[in-house]
Amino acid sequence: MLNKTYCSAVYGIEACTITVEVVVSTGLHYYIVGLPDNAVKESLRRVESAITSCQLHMPRQKIVVNLAPADIRKEGSSYDLSIAIGILASSGQLTNKLLKDYLIIGELSLDGSVKPIRGILPITLQALADGFKGIILPKENAKEAAIVTGIDVIAVENLSQTVGFLNNTIKIERTEVDIQTLFYSGNNAYHVDFADVQGQENIKRALEIAAAGGHNLILIGPPGAGKTMLAKRLPTILPPLNMTESLETTKIHSVSGNLKSKDALLTTRPFRAPHHTISNVAMVGGGSNPLPGEISLSHHGVLFLDELPEFKRSVLEVMRQPLESRNITISRAKLTVDYPASFMLIAAMNPCPCGYFNHPEKECICGSNTVQRYLSKISGPLLDRIDLHVEVTPVQFEQLSASRTAENSNAIRKRVIETRQIQKQRFDAFPEIHCNAQMSTQLTRELCQISESGMKLLKTAIERLSLSARAYDRILKVARTIADMEQSQGIENHHLAEAIQYRNLDRETWGGKF
Repeated sequence: MLNKTYCSAVYGIEACTITVEVVVSTGLHYYIVGLPDNAVKESLRRVESAITSCQLHMPRQKIVVNLAPADIRKEGSSYDLSIAIGILASSGQLTNKLLKDYLIIGELSLDGSVKPIRGILPITLQALADGFKGIILPKENAKEAAIVTGIDVIAVENLSQTVGFLNNTIKIERTEVDIQTLFYSGNNAYHVDFADVQGQENIKRALEIAAAGGHNLILIGPPGAGKTMLAKRLPTILPPLNMTESLETTKIHSVSGNLKSKDALLTTRPFRAPHHTISNVAMVGGGSNPLPGEISLSHHGVLFLDELPEFKRSVLEVMRQPLESRNITISRAKLTVDYPASFMLIAAMNPCPCGYFNHPEKECICGSNTVQRYLSKISGPLLDRIDLHVEVTPVQFEQLSASRTAENSNAIRKRVIETRQIQKQRFDAFPEIHCNAQMSTQLTRELCQISESGMKLLKTAIERLSLSARAYDRILKVARTIADMEQSQGIENHHLAEAIQYRNLDRETWGGKF
């Protein structure tokens, strides 16, 4: 007897509904077809033990399980529950009246308990799009699925419960969450604040500009100057996530398996800080079973690279294309997936191996060639993609011991939100552009007009610093952001001058051009 159940497979951050066709007939042996990987092939052993443990009967006949579409690779253990239900329905132990209405997904333990899986949010969204009445899934995944309205979320703890629900002998209430309350309750849940930072007013100014325009930034300074501390506080002044951004970010973290059961929805901007030993694949994503990398996990948030020159050259170079296109395509022989990667890059580095080049008090023991060789670990094309180069100097004791409370993150964030609102109105006709940093070259030329005197100022800076065409655009974008912060219609000369000064690494005093 043929019975069909439905589950789902995740490719990239999107899901695809899979039909599980099960036939129990005369003969011997169990077969599973439809391009299964080893984890899927092994599922029949888990299913057999789970069915037996739940006091149900595992047919000792020929069982053929087909996962359709048969030309799509099936990976992972999330098909277990759907296969088990299909076998029970085909052997007459389960009514099949409700099977067409529900997508059934989950991994089975040998004792019949249902274990959580990853990628539940995109799976639930696809189930809703495909017209399913509900989704039956592990209890640990229920809150995440319940943020999708319009579909019944049925949480189960074991196989027996699932069978009872489908046979109408057990009633399970649908899981519901108040998405608005959930979203706004954690929208500003940060444990750090700019009020903790004494001094460093110029660095705070640069970080505010970066947040206001979505610009990439690099901090250069000696050890202990506060680079990491300042970078960690950047998310606290970024505009809050809106619901669309929150869902996009949650989908990525759900697929990667980083979403905890208590975090049904990500409500704060991600802050990722990978170690400098990270590999190319871990940074951009991929692997034999492609998963999002750090640049995608930073989507709508901040990617912080501390000790930038210590990262492998190849790891830094693979970021060049995503920094421009704001997405990454992972291609394999039989699969191509796209991951979003719209992130702010914040990097920190010492100016030289000893850390004290250009230090106001301590003497650098590195020779000029050593300094230049150290800085040359970061390629010119990558530096061109970083809008602001900011020198961080040590805080004096008088500033550290001052009793005056610094401006808090909420006050700075209000100004950033006001500036972003100006940009939102400006780019109203461009749905793919949300801030100044995302402007194309053509749009930059149109929206960043400068006066004749400003053009002379910019020409002088470019000639003296030997800036590239990309750096020229970056200066205009930063100047546009500074003008927006002052609610100025046009870009004035002092806006340009401030933007130019944020190109520290282009100056000869920083080891020459490289």
